[in-house]
Amino acid sequence: MADNAKSVKTGDFLPLSDADRSHLDSEKIAAPSLTFLQDSWRRLRHNKAAMICLVILVILFILSFGSHFFQTHNPNATNPDLANLPPKIPGIDINGFNGTIMQSGTRINAYAQAHAHSGTYFILGTDYLGRDLFSRILFGTRISLTIALIASFFDLALGVVYGIISGWLGGWVDTLMQRIIEIILSVPNLVVMVLLIVVLKPGMSAIIIAIAITSWINMARLVRAQTLELKNQEFVLAARTLGESSFKIAFKHLLPNLASVIIINLMFTIPTAIFFEAFLSYIGIGVSAPQASLGTLISDGQKNFQFLPYQMWYPAIVLSVIMIAFNILGDGLRDAFDPKSNRK
Repeated sequence: MADNAKSVKTGDFLPLSDADRSHLDSEKIAAPSLTFLQDSWRRLRHNKAAMICLVILVILFILSFGSHFFQTHNPNATNPDLANLPPKIPGIDINGFNGTIMQSGTRINAYAQAHAHSGTYFILGTDYLGRDLFSRILFGTRISLTIALIASFFDLALGVVYGIISGWLGGWVDTLMQRIIEIILSVPNLVVMVLLIVVLKPGMSAIIIAIAITSWINMARLVRAQTLELKNQEFVLAARTLGESSFKIAFKHLLPNLASVIIINLMFTIPTAIFFEAFLSYIGIGVSAPQASLGTLISDGQKNFQFLPYQMWYPAIVLSVIMIAFNILGDGLRDAFDPKSNRK
């Protein structure tokens, strides 16, 4: 005992036993240090459904915006001699993809009946004017994804900025800005679109302006609510104490903490904007002929649905896949950015 006391007193440490070393090893943190975004990406990668939808959306973006380089037909070129031809994929002899169709109980070669050249084929068939349905679906998908990008831009450029300013300043400024939002919300989107058509002709311009007027409202209200909650947090008070400007605090300290909320809400805003454009085109006040939109393609295909169902099924499937993929990806992002989520 005396020797031990003397050893401790003079600053010497006793050697650790094997049991102590084993206990210390068990207390070590084996997991790597991750930032919030890295941990969120890890969570998202383990969500198989969300990752599949992300891959599908990336493929659709590449196919639609890269169709200039590989499309085989002009989406607006008409050829009445080749109208209403069924899908045909070279080398595949499966009904529905071999260019045959049922007529009077007999399956015939529609391409031979139309006197098409031997090398002529249409992957998804043609419409009532002989236009290539595959090229038109790619063009319509491009319009839908363009609308998604436009809605995202206005959500970020108007909704986020408007919400942060309203929530950060508070007082009479917040009250005035919220009353403006309520006035805009009191007018339905369809009414806004009809009023724009009175001034402008139907088309992308009117749709873009309608989205610019109304699409960012929900984002602004959500960001404003989160800003009101965060601006009294300790890190914001510390930044104020250090003398940082309100602008720097809002966009340097608040914005990173709002990133998850912004991304999640953005993923749910995009399908709404896509469906809005498709609906307007379907009822005839959106994208006008000869341009193709998924809404106009569904409307045209519905007319021949009883005899040529593929003309409506293919654009309807593509529109459904886009909207479902964005919604599932939004659910995955919500789980990934939620630190209390039980997903691993």
